[in-house]
Order: sequence, then C-alpha cells, then structure tokens
Amino acid sequence: MHIADILTERRPTISFEFFPPKSPEAMQRLFQTIAELAPLKPDFVSITYGAGGSTRELTRELVAKIKKETEFEPIPHLTCIGHRGEEIYDILVRYSELGISNILALRGDPPKDRIGYDHSNDEFPHAIDLVKFIRAFQGHPDKRGFGIGVAGFPEGHPATPNRLLEMEYLKAKVDAGADYICTQLFFDNHDFFDFCERCELAGISVPIIAGIMPVTSLSTMRRMAELAGGSRFPAKLLRRIAAAGDDPFAVEKVGIEYAVEQCRELIENSVAGLHFYTLNQSSATREICRQLNLQFR
Repeated sequence: MHIADILTERRPTISFEFFPPKSPEAMQRLFQTIAELAPLKPDFVSITYGAGGSTRELTRELVAKIKKETEFEPIPHLTCIGHRGEEIYDILVRYSELGISNILALRGDPPKDRIGYDHSNDEFPHAIDLVKFIRAFQGHPDKRGFGIGVAGFPEGHPATPNRLLEMEYLKAKVDAGADYICTQLFFDNHDFFDFCERCELAGISVPIIAGIMPVTSLSTMRRMAELAGGSRFPAKLLRRIAAAGDDPFAVEKVGIEYAVEQCRELIENSVAGLHFYTLNQSSATREICRQLNLQFR
C-alpha cells in the first residue's frame, strides 16, 4: 500500500522498526516479536540497512520474508554509501517484483572501519540523489512509483549544525519527491514541535512521523548518548531515572511511562504517526500502546 494512502487512511499511524538478524536464532526471536506485535496491527514496519550497506542482503531477505509470511507492510531502508546506480536499480526492480510499495531513502553511515569517509566519491553523495533516482524509476506497477520517506532530525542534523541550511536540504529532498518524513528519536517534544514549525516555515507540507524509543535500561540510555550527535535527555527524564536507581525494572517502568506521556501529548497535537524503534523486542512497545489504547486498531 502506498504511503500516501496509508497516511490518508488513519491518523496517527502506528509503525515499528526492526533490524535484520544475523543468525537463525536471532531471526526466530524476531519473528516471535513480530507475532507478539501483530495484534497491534501496525500500518507499516521499517527494516534498517547496515552502515555502508553492510546488511544489504539480510535487509532484502527480511523484507521478503515479512512480505510473504506476515500481514505487515514492510518499508525497507535504502542508503547511498558505496552503491552504484545499477545496484540501486536492481534493488528497486527486486522490491517492485516483491510488491514493496515504499522505501525510506537515507544517505546512511559509512562502515566504522572507514574513518574519514569521503561522500563526494559516491555516485549518490546525498540522500536527495537517491530520492531523485527512486522517483525516476519507471518499473513499479503503481503509476505513482514507490512511496518515498526521508529522515528528519528534531534535535538537529549532526552533520549540519546550521539549522537554516538543514531546513533547505530537507525541503530539497521533499521537492525531489519525498512523500513523508520520519524523524530520529527524541525525548523532548518541544524539539519535535519546533522542528515541525521550522518545516512549515520552510514550505514543507508532507506528513511528519515522530520517532519514539523508550529508555528501557541504563546501558541503552548510555548508547543513545554516544550515537553520532547524541540524544538529548531532558532533566525531568533524568530526574526520574535517577530516582529509579540501579533497579532495572524501575528504570524500564520510568522509560515506558515517559514515552507514554510523550506519545499522548503528540497525539493530542495531531501528530501524523508514531514510529517505535523496537530493537527487535516487543514488551516496551506493547505496553506503551496498551496504555495509549492503541491496541487492536
């Protein structure tokens, strides 16, 4: 189903992100997660693509498996780094043949062992180049072609500290053919609302889906803080986590409660969709949706 139809049919949409497992055992665990999330009837699920396309085959295999064996609508991530035009074309052909309707187009991160990676040497140096290529693809059975998503950064793009320039780049991607924006995770709704206002001022009118990832452990929170650009944790969240101490169950409870509050405020302000970064686990997402009465949609 084309993302334009999905976003028109229901507000807010509910969606989940998975990453490709690297072993049969991990694949089995993921499909147990999928079975546990199935009653929530997500509008779509997205499948990540490793740094530098390192999991490209695993991504395509997982997309095909989800498409064939579940009722989920899979949206594969596709990145620019290290890809030639003919490779991207072949991927689009294969996805088209599988009945995949949408793609999330990203520049992507270089592999960790490629320090000082020079994007200018790539055939697709920026996400806009990939968006244009996908939009020009003629082989999709839907006359509109693939639905295309791009990333948004409520806390600011780590590679573009100039936020005026950031909006110019995002507007260019939308003008090139993007149908929607899915944001990176954030913990302060003010950042998301401000980002949406910036988009409006820039003339960006496509739906913006909010990326949500609850803090479920202290180690997960530390990893988030170490990501490129880091994640900003509001003092009110840090205060609650500090009060939970070293009790992992209390920390998870705080993280879920905070995410519920975030989502409730976003829904009250007519957010287009909620996209949950699941880390291939179901319990936190299921509990958040239960508390928000979003189950069995």
